[in-house]
Amino acid sequence: MNRLSACIVMSIGLFFWGINSVSHAQMKSVKESCIASFRMPLPPPGFKPKLEDLNGDGKPEAIYSMTGDSVPILWIDDDRDMKWTDIEGDMDNDCLLIDRNKDGIYGGDGDLVIDWVDSDNDGKADLQIVMDYPAVHATEVWPNGHVMILLDTDKDNIFNYIDWNTYQIKSWNKSGRAAFYTDYSGQSAFTKMHVATYNMGDLRLNWENPFLFYDPDKDGLSEIAVRLLDSPSTKDEKASWNDYVNMQLEGVIDWVSISVDLDNDNAPGNDFDFDFTLGLRGGGFDYMDQVHVFKNMRGLPEADKFFMDPRWRQMDELIYPDHKNAFDLIFNRGKWESAHFVYDEDDDCHRWERVEFYEARDPFKVGAGNGGLDHNTQADAAGDRGEWDMDCSGKGNLYISPLDGRLHLYGAEWGCWRVDQNTEYYQGWDRLWINKNPKKFATVKYTDKNGNGFLDYVEYDMDGDGKFETVFDLKALGIDDRAKLIDVSSFTYRDYTKMMKRMSDGIWERAQTAVRVAHKYGLNTSWYAWWIEALSMREKYHRGYWLQYYLFQDLMNYGLRTGDKDLQQKLVVAYCSGNWKSLL
Repeated sequence: MNRLSACIVMSIGLFFWGINSVSHAQMKSVKESCIASFRMPLPPPGFKPKLEDLNGDGKPEAIYSMTGDSVPILWIDDDRDMKWTDIEGDMDNDCLLIDRNKDGIYGGDGDLVIDWVDSDNDGKADLQIVMDYPAVHATEVWPNGHVMILLDTDKDNIFNYIDWNTYQIKSWNKSGRAAFYTDYSGQSAFTKMHVATYNMGDLRLNWENPFLFYDPDKDGLSEIAVRLLDSPSTKDEKASWNDYVNMQLEGVIDWVSISVDLDNDNAPGNDFDFDFTLGLRGGGFDYMDQVHVFKNMRGLPEADKFFMDPRWRQMDELIYPDHKNAFDLIFNRGKWESAHFVYDEDDDCHRWERVEFYEARDPFKVGAGNGGLDHNTQADAAGDRGEWDMDCSGKGNLYISPLDGRLHLYGAEWGCWRVDQNTEYYQGWDRLWINKNPKKFATVKYTDKNGNGFLDYVEYDMDGDGKFETVFDLKALGIDDRAKLIDVSSFTYRDYTKMMKRMSDGIWERAQTAVRVAHKYGLNTSWYAWWIEALSMREKYHRGYWLQYYLFQDLMNYGLRTGDKDLQQKLVVAYCSGNWKSLL
């Protein structure tokens, strides 16, 4: 080989290994690569892995090796197909132990373990188990470590994302808005808890148990996400809240969120676009009969010695509600104590989980942890509408209100919309880091004054001074606040999209009639040309609302200028009932 060729080979080698040049122990002292790594670094050239026969059958079951940046690793062969010539295991039925702290222990403190299980013997893993152990043995339980199991129910062979530059789980890493590297798209599921396994009791259970993603139109994207939580309960008041005794799972789902992309406008580049979330809390349901047995899940017994807590390697089943049974369990078995609702009015939610809930707090305080609607660090600072049924009197039913033609939570005592008309305050997964809060915003508050389960009293602070300057009382106006209830317990996805179309078409029809009313009184609607054009369900929903709002203001101004009090009264009734035709 001549000198030029040698230099070329050396340059290629340095480039390839350079993108994986950061070990776990060096993360703080060595600059990380700017290029994402999607595979574990191969052993350096010339390195010879050591293979071992663990069970005396004459075939290897273990490969002791090293990554290109000198991190010791151990492959365990759980399906007996390893050969003496292999340099790494496979990703269908093998287990990978990464000694991140280089202490010579592969499945101990500070280590990362990834186990693949091919339950149907088709040569592809059906679940991936990831155990991320904290660097120091955790005496406090939460949040120290990760227990995460991904279930590949759509057979795309995509699982958790590991950043091989740092040897860390990076489940939130993504391309663009919401093309997450971890498999949240399509028909998928995972279970997860932020602990080390040795601080868990029954390892068949989990905290997020599970997170279910539904792909009803089979386009590889998720149109529905359901999160079910088995919340650890406090058993010992003397112990701290996150001590082991207070972090054990009960086999009861007591927190549920159901998020839906109502207009099915998700697409590559807009991978997640949920429009509303319905939440149910308290009481819940027992799910211990939801047992799922996985063939080949039990790992090689002779390899148990490598794990400081081998119990999860000894299991052959998990217990969780699955895609098929989740909705039946939620609505027919669940005993819920409160219902929560949020609608993404500014359509900026690109989270994999849900449109994050607002809390029933101060309408005017803003900022994470400040006691306002967006007290939750993951909530949108502005742009969403939250409603709360704190005694679950409405049983999670919804309705399209005559008040505004929008979807509302039946039984809600009150609700609040923090307006972000131009979508300036983005609800991504990383709001906590962005920390961009509005200094001023419009607020609309809804209240069920007559206690019949339907919101009938609306207050508007449209100048953002923290005081409601306009109030509409439907009862005083003689408007019936009631509407047909919508029971989503047995909804198919088609039912959701039909509901959205009915809602957006209804709002748009109201707006077009309002335009005709404005023309009747000789008003110039050309000011609102941008709002008069709508090219999608979302635009009909959004622009139809604001077109009515602006035309109502202009018509009221006309009534004031002309001294026509009768017209003003009729305008208020038409606007609050949507019956613009009464003015024609």
